[in-house]
Amino acid sequence: MDFHSDKPIYLQIADTLCESILCGTLKAEDRIPSVREYGAQIGVNPNTVMRTYEKLTDDGIIYNKRGIGYFVSADAHEKILEAQKADFISKEVPAIRRKMELLGLDASIFKN
Repeated sequence: MDFHSDKPIYLQIADTLCESILCGTLKAEDRIPSVREYGAQIGVNPNTVMRTYEKLTDDGIIYNKRGIGYFVSADAHEKILEAQKADFISKEVPAIRRKMELLGLDASIFKN
């Protein structure tokens, strides 16, 4: 976690968990650490982890089996991919396009 970042810690934790799902470290139906376990593991307050888990639950990435724990949703990988692609296209691509225009580059540089 980057405690000096402008991005809230709970969102940084969510990004870390989503990255673990995308790279296959966490798979569909895998149990993720409890709020307390994960908080102790990464050195943050359990309330911060709970906020992360609530966000990921609302987004359909994880779900809670009452009394058992939190698990990765069956379609978590696809949901994360879809959301991150949309985010990339809306936030990153315009900045790349602007930089390319400033440098006098066009899309032909991507063709081999």
